[in-house]
Amino acid sequence: MKKIFLAAVLFIATSATIQAQLLKLGVKAGVNFANQTGDFPESIDKEGITSYHAGLVAEIKLLDRFSIQPELLYSTTGASYKFQDVSGDIKNELGYISIPVMAKIYLNKTFSIEAGPQASFLVSERNDFDVENGETFEFGLNAGLGVKLTENFFLQGRYGIGLTEASKDADVKNSVFQISAGFMF
Repeated sequence: MKKIFLAAVLFIATSATIQAQLLKLGVKAGVNFANQTGDFPESIDKEGITSYHAGLVAEIKLLDRFSIQPELLYSTTGASYKFQDVSGDIKNELGYISIPVMAKIYLNKTFSIEAGPQASFLVSERNDFDVENGETFEFGLNAGLGVKLTENFFLQGRYGIGLTEASKDADVKNSVFQISAGFMF
């Protein structure tokens, strides 16, 4: 009976150790340098905005140098518009729940490259004018680089481009450059 109990304890401990090596959970946050692309009249000057993102991250190790990194983030994007014939600026800030799923290839133990799709769901829209015209779903692609500072701390730089329209009324797509810092548990 003692041998069976000892074997069960060793099996559970080994399984937990293997699972801990294959799956890591963490948090990340950072700054967004967001803008919107599209066909704009010459009477409109468009500028990017600086915003933020924060959320949860997981890393699922599939091979020695290959992982899948799904994330659940709150991220804000948008742009600021200046009209030449009207005084004042309009700032359009869109808040999304974003779900990127990144394929991550480690070049060595420190550096990685990543790329993958992202689905985003609009949860808030803050405008300097009373028009709510944002699409409720956006699909995009991301690519970037990662650096492991320690076994737990990491930095990432990523560019994301929207492939679907961000507005119901205009030919506008979101683009964002993100710089993130995170911690894996």
